[in-house]
Amino acid sequence: MSPTATPIPIRGEDLAEIHWDPRGLVPAVVQDRDTGRVLMLAWMNEASLRRSLEEGRTVFWSRRRQEFWRKGDTSGDRQWLREAYYDCDGDTLLLVVDQEGAGACHTGEFSCFFRRFGGDG
Repeated sequence: MSPTATPIPIRGEDLAEIHWDPRGLVPAVVQDRDTGRVLMLAWMNEASLRRSLEEGRTVFWSRRRQEFWRKGDTSGDRQWLREAYYDCDGDTLLLVVDQEGAGACHTGEFSCFFRRFGGDG
């Protein structure tokens, strides 16, 4: 059974707390709800954050391609947004997701953080 989207309300007072960098971006840490494991880090602008909250799926901004990308549209490894937070300084987001499919990393690993300094992961 596939997870379902659960939109999160967008409040102006929350968006006003976000401190976007000079390019209009903020880093978003993505965490698996079940394991607590950090899956990836991506970038969001205000539009991609709004789309993520409205759609209940993660949507990011590609700095390299200069376009939106919804996680899993090509791989099938979708992320269903369950909770969204901003940190005390308003300059980093935390997205708690249900990860569908093989995982978050384009290499096929569950997490993008599978390589450990000084040895095997």
